Amino acid sequence: MSLAHDGCLLLALAQCLTPVLSDGRVQNRIENYNAFWKDDPAKEEEQDNKSRLEQYTDVVNGYYDGATDLYEYGWAQSFHFSRFYKGEAFLASLARHEHYLASQMTLRPGMRVLDVGCGVGGPAREIAMFSDVNIVGLNNNDFQIQKGRRYTKRMGLENQLSEQFGENSFDAVYAIEATVHAPSFEGVYGEIFKILKPGGVFGVYEWVMTEDWDPSIPRHKELAHQIELGNGIPEMRHISSARNALKNVGFDIEHEEDLADRSDEIPWYYPLEGDMRKAQTFWDYLTVWRTSKMGQFFTHNGTWLMEKVGLIPKGTWSVGESLRLAGDALVAGGQSKLFTPMYLVVSRKPKMN
Repeated sequence: MSLAHDGCLLLALAQCLTPVLSDGRVQNRIENYNAFWKDDPAKEEEQDNKSRLEQYTDVVNGYYDGATDLYEYGWAQSFHFSRFYKGEAFLASLARHEHYLASQMTLRPGMRVLDVGCGVGGPAREIAMFSDVNIVGLNNNDFQIQKGRRYTKRMGLENQLSEQFGENSFDAVYAIEATVHAPSFEGVYGEIFKILKPGGVFGVYEWVMTEDWDPSIPRHKELAHQIELGNGIPEMRHISSARNALKNVGFDIEHEEDLADRSDEIPWYYPLEGDMRKAQTFWDYLTVWRTSKMGQFFTHNGTWLMEKVGLIPKGTWSVGESLRLAGDALVAGGQSKLFTPMYLVVSRKPKMN
């Protein structure tokens, strides 16, 4: 599947200086991931946040080098959340969430589309089939790129997913829970604005703290800190930061909505709660079981054992422990309405006069 613009997002220097595994992962990044945060949020200083932003590629890649296999085991090849209808299967909900974004963006057959932060290509393959568009996947993690290419070839979609682009190249761009990893919204949105054709559309599901979040409240600040640590995010930001950044770089916002704020009977975070009684279909019991206490115990000890015998890179267990923290923090953020993983915004680059 996909890749970096002119190779600039590949961590070439870091890979030259540290051991690179055959699958593209960089050993030291995984081991050093948790060192970017202090365990106690009260001890975090401005310099800690500045360091994460300056070294965001190491933060994000250290996280995904360690977490990608765990994501696929515990979730799916689409690394995102979704809304649920009662009785709707987990995988069907993920696909519908992707279809909804494509529909809101009015994607049409033959359009050239960029997926920013494509992961292992799950959403790109789904949207390519749903909308019959040609998709370029962008990712700065070589481990995920290699995986995505294999999956794409296996599905026979390699002719619909390509790798090269420049400015004014795309009819549309989308990002699903990915641009939160960038050091600033304005920076990443500004680059997206550049590569869109005049009149092109940008659709995003953004991770943000909601209007009710107040970083001056210690409990609110701690929640954001836990979400950052558990998900490889240099800095969580207020919803207004995303809105203002889009406008500041030149986009016209056509539609915005926090989909998590809808009054759904089944909350978006239910698969993280580990409550088997809430599984919507028979096959979803396994997904929910993995986040139950028993499932977490099995994953926790299995990962530790595999790391000890050398089956997985050192540091994977530690990243997995951060994922456990993330699950609790995301559920708390969802229940308190202080966090959303699905702030939907559809914006357009103005046509040239």
